[in-house]
Amino acid sequence: MNFINVLCVTCTFFLFSLSVHAVEITAHLFQKDKSVSNQQCISCHQQSQHDWQQSDHAKSMAIADKQSVLADFNNVDVEHYGQQAYFFIKDERHQVTISYDNKTDTYPVKYTFGHFPLQQYLVETETGQLQVLPFAWDSRAKEEGGHRWYHNYSHEEIRPQDRLHWRQPLQNWNGMCADCHSDGLVRKYDPKENSFSSQFDNINVGCLTCHDDMSDHAQKPTKRNVGVDVTSINHPTGQWLRSLGDKTAHWQGKKRDNTFMDGCFSCHSLRSPLTDGFKPNTPFLDQFTPQLLAPPNYHADGQIKEEVYVYGSFLQSKMYKAGVNCLDCHDKHTMKLTIEGNGLCLQCHGAEVYNVKEHHQHDDNSSGAECVNCHMPENRYMGVDDRRDHSFKIPRPDLSLAFNTPNACISCHDDKSNQWASETLENWHGKAKTVLPSKQLLMMLNNGQGISFDQHLSILADEKLDVISRATAIGLLSYASPTLSADVLVPYLTHVEPLLRLNAANVASLMQPADKVKYLTPLLSDDYKSVRVAAARSLVTSDISSGDQKVFEQAFKELTYANNINSWRGEGVANQGVLAIEMSKLTDAEKSFKRAIKIEPYFEAGYINLADIYRTQQRPFQVAAVMKKGIKNNPKSAALHYSYGLHFVRQKKLEKGLSLFEKAMKLQPGNSQYAYTYILALDSAGQSKQALRKLKTLIISYEDIAQLKELGLYLSQKLNSKTDYDWFINI
Repeated sequence: MNFINVLCVTCTFFLFSLSVHAVEITAHLFQKDKSVSNQQCISCHQQSQHDWQQSDHAKSMAIADKQSVLADFNNVDVEHYGQQAYFFIKDERHQVTISYDNKTDTYPVKYTFGHFPLQQYLVETETGQLQVLPFAWDSRAKEEGGHRWYHNYSHEEIRPQDRLHWRQPLQNWNGMCADCHSDGLVRKYDPKENSFSSQFDNINVGCLTCHDDMSDHAQKPTKRNVGVDVTSINHPTGQWLRSLGDKTAHWQGKKRDNTFMDGCFSCHSLRSPLTDGFKPNTPFLDQFTPQLLAPPNYHADGQIKEEVYVYGSFLQSKMYKAGVNCLDCHDKHTMKLTIEGNGLCLQCHGAEVYNVKEHHQHDDNSSGAECVNCHMPENRYMGVDDRRDHSFKIPRPDLSLAFNTPNACISCHDDKSNQWASETLENWHGKAKTVLPSKQLLMMLNNGQGISFDQHLSILADEKLDVISRATAIGLLSYASPTLSADVLVPYLTHVEPLLRLNAANVASLMQPADKVKYLTPLLSDDYKSVRVAAARSLVTSDISSGDQKVFEQAFKELTYANNINSWRGEGVANQGVLAIEMSKLTDAEKSFKRAIKIEPYFEAGYINLADIYRTQQRPFQVAAVMKKGIKNNPKSAALHYSYGLHFVRQKKLEKGLSLFEKAMKLQPGNSQYAYTYILALDSAGQSKQALRKLKTLIISYEDIAQLKELGLYLSQKLNSKTDYDWFINI
């Protein structure tokens, strides 16, 4: 089980921005001793610098002062569910006194973080360690509801015992946010001391992040040969053209080299880092392992749900497949749209076809007539930050009916139903096009609906389907079968697409031992680090030949390094522990899970895994002690209550287990497994009639009822109740 999921919960990598003046800083607490500066670029590239200063990149982070701070620090009190903050200025420094219960601290604000639509603030709670304050400044216009302080989790109480509390690792700048807000950032996390000594080249995102260190170029009097510009709409090697009768443009000319987008994806993606910081002009998959399209981060049809940024959605799009790149729409230095309004889309999409009422069916110049409002609907994150989906999908309320997915129609017409929207679209444009069968099967899979193994394999094999969707389906094979044959995986372990190789390597641990060694060993020397790491992970327990031992050790070293650089949070340490278990190093595993608990006492997986080690060692008292401590620190954890209940079942103390299973059900009412175990335990405790009554009450609350239905039929037969048996048959 892989626990890594580095999700930046407090920052957005694209829409946040900060003070421009900070680029001029060359000496600073977090600056590298031998850093390089954007200043060397400015003397020659003044127009580029002028454009860049308008960007969010230029303002991605700044020292907090009267120029950069946008919020009201004029002796302002703010309160949220008992958490209080007092913002003030003293000795010309912006400061905050923040309290919860009886704990009160005062900190100077060291940095601003973002400027629009919100600005956050960083304080140094320990030497070198910056945390994001729980209150942010809404920098939108006052008439839009802005110019106010608000809590990052405005609809819930975040107590100090919550992983999302502002003092916890998930709100830590060094680990969660820093690498995408400053040039050349390295975290420099010390696992032994649980401390950071992070450094950067420049405080914000400037020339170096995209162009790398150009010191040699700056010292040469001759103009650098930058090669052919492959990023503009119209350039010497080709252009987007519409032939007579074409609705949309096609690329005519030399094939585009869009690999530069790997630099964009380094920040505009949900991913797990494999390196400490990242380098420009380096493949994305050589520095990160991306999260793909599975729930809960995405809806069943691939629309964005959680804070996933752009990579996953854009790779699904027809635009990406056609060769469109980021800079066809965004200026390369301001990063703003090159054209506002529908004109941006009409560069390639015929106005006579798409910018007419016959197509959009709304009044001209209305919001409903704007392309993006139908094809790039917005999701709101961080309370005020609206971001558009880059998969450019067509609204499909008919799919919303089947898969409970959102669509732009009823997002706007919120008083209407999906049925209304589906019928209206059919009246306007005729019956909706049939979805690609493989795509529909993937939606079923993501929606928790059962499909056959052969149907699952057909998703992988369909070359008409976008690569990231196929890669997602490969990753889901681990839920489809306990074992996988070489015939199933070899086509993807050897595929030209690295995303397919990566996810095939991730599930290859389910292959037969001999096949696993045979087909994964070549991937230990793959071009991309993410693939090498995945191959090493799947081969950990394998018998590697002496001739391949060296290449395995090199890939394994990359794997352990990735775990180490992520060990500032619970998931990274837990990864090390799980790896140690598989290698039968239980003492090392025990140390890892104890450390996970120490650095993140509100990370439930640390307790569950540590208790499992003690269970296998037949140490029931230690199991109970760990579970008690876990529940004390995480009283709302359904998983801990469930795990503790299982412990009592093993100890043949069913009565104690029953109350814990019931508690787990209440804490996570959508989990049918908890209900199944609770009812089964009631039956085992001799309370079969009560179990049957409770099951009939509970089963209607769950979507996935197959297992519960079988249990109901079993109990009905056991109690000789034909009425109940018929009831479960027909449910």
